[in-house]
Amino acid sequence: MSEAAPAADPSLENPPKKSGLRPILLGLVGAVTLGGAGFFAVYSGMILDPLSSFTRNSSAASNFDYLPIEGVIVSLAPQSGASHLRFSAKIEVAQGSLSAMERLHPRFLDMINTYLRAVEPQDLIEPAAMVRLRAQILRRLQLIAGDGHIRDLLITEFVLN
Repeated sequence: MSEAAPAADPSLENPPKKSGLRPILLGLVGAVTLGGAGFFAVYSGMILDPLSSFTRNSSAASNFDYLPIEGVIVSLAPQSGASHLRFSAKIEVAQGSLSAMERLHPRFLDMINTYLRAVEPQDLIEPAAMVRLRAQILRRLQLIAGDGHIRDLLITEFVLN
């Protein structure tokens, strides 16, 4: 009784090693494809197109005029390192409201002088000062003018001497 043991299949003893390279390549190709598609969608304007909102609002942008605020000079404290601040700006107002906003010009000047006088001199030197001052002045101008009359404040001169 010599029964021979079945010969073991050599392929079962040493299964082939799976390469880890294939999933990495598939992931890389997928990432490049999705990245390219996303770039194309943004670049072509299919999504997130800032110019399309600009062109849609271009008619609204032409409905605004500019009211100049010129020659505001504020004396600063002696310890501030500068003697005065020279400030000029343009207020972007609705075209139909320009005459009413021109009548409010003295109130705008009063508010700007009062606000700039109240700001600490060291706060004027900080890098983020312009953004903060612009936002604060714009909000105060909008409160004086009422809703829908003032769109923006453009600072044209801000000089510490």
